[in-house]
Amino acid sequence: MREPSHLPSEVEEPPPRPRTSAFAPLRYRDFRLLWSGLFLSNIGGWMQITAMGYLVATLAPQPKLAPLYLGLVGLSRAVPVLLLSPLAGLAADRLPRRRVLFVTNLAMLILSALLAALTYVHRANLGVVLAISAGLAGALSFDSPARQSWVPILVPRPLVASAIGLNSVAFNLPSVIGPAFAGPLIATIGVAGCFAANAVSFLAVVVAVAFMVPVAPSSSHKESAAESIRAGLRFLRGHPVLRWVIVCLVASALLARPFFQLLPDYALHQLGTGVIGYTWIITANGVGGFLGALLATFLGGIRHRGALWAWAGVGLGLGVSLLGLTHVLTLAVVELVAIGAMTLIFVNSSNVLIQMLSPDDMRGRAISVYSMVLLGFVPGGALLLGALGSLMGVGWTFFAAGIAAAAVIGWTWFAKPQIRRV
Repeated sequence: MREPSHLPSEVEEPPPRPRTSAFAPLRYRDFRLLWSGLFLSNIGGWMQITAMGYLVATLAPQPKLAPLYLGLVGLSRAVPVLLLSPLAGLAADRLPRRRVLFVTNLAMLILSALLAALTYVHRANLGVVLAISAGLAGALSFDSPARQSWVPILVPRPLVASAIGLNSVAFNLPSVIGPAFAGPLIATIGVAGCFAANAVSFLAVVVAVAFMVPVAPSSSHKESAAESIRAGLRFLRGHPVLRWVIVCLVASALLARPFFQLLPDYALHQLGTGVIGYTWIITANGVGGFLGALLATFLGGIRHRGALWAWAGVGLGLGVSLLGLTHVLTLAVVELVAIGAMTLIFVNSSNVLIQMLSPDDMRGRAISVYSMVLLGFVPGGALLLGALGSLMGVGWTFFAAGIAAAAVIGWTWFAKPQIRRV
């Protein structure tokens, strides 16, 4: 991958010495601003995720419909992402990323404030939740590729993997803090308070981006939007490594990772816990994700990333299958810590491989496909698993889907030697 021609003017400080800590990317001002805004915003985001899951599970007229209701919310998130991600990747390559993040975060602020207001006046039925969830997903589909493809411009190339790991920390540490705040807030003033807190948290990104140095678009190609999108898809389809990274991401997104969207039903009905027990298992998954993010950050310079990627994916699938057989809260908490760590390492390694193996003028479109899978296929998989959960129970659904995901990723590792060489 060639170095960006404008890199010296983008990075304000001199390149770090060869031996640096995993936190070296935070030495660079603009990366530090982006990271800080993301961290604060994600605390509110996890409060909203926790509260929305609990709200939707309680809206179901009977317990056996709760997985289906949660799956419908997943579908409302999936459709906008699947439709808009190709355009979002093109926007990340062709438009100033600073402007894109301004617009997307303002839009998400308004939608979260609207959800808080409607919930407070008891007007938040399933239709309202579905509509606002779809709007948030549409804004996020543009936000994610613009933000993630900006990272390799903000730090020198040797620090890109560590910077991506730190971004994962900024997502997963709030997954511990957010639910811990959300549980008592739901129990005292209700879910509307969590939605309001999320609306305020988007100001952190808006302020951070305002102080960052504007960056010119990565691509100046003048071909049509349709041709640019096709070029990005051709690049991924023809790449000997990245096409299999995407295939395994899809498998995990449809089969293993949707377990998280069904945790409200799993907690309330298989484990038999209340709102505090529910926040415990959400927090456990977040703790695992945070530990996985730290490990991914410290392994930023690892040579055999393909092995780390593959075995973390297999571990994720097997962990979800084991969770499906568990009916004890304490054991489920331990398993969810492990699942959270494996999930983060697998997703982070996929991100690093795509960023490092994509040329500069293609990175936004490549990352948009990654984001489309994570943001679009995972909620779609939640609908699939939610429907199966309503028929055969969420536990057996977790077991079967986890085994299938582990099998796909394990086969890829053994059958495709090019993966083992990266």
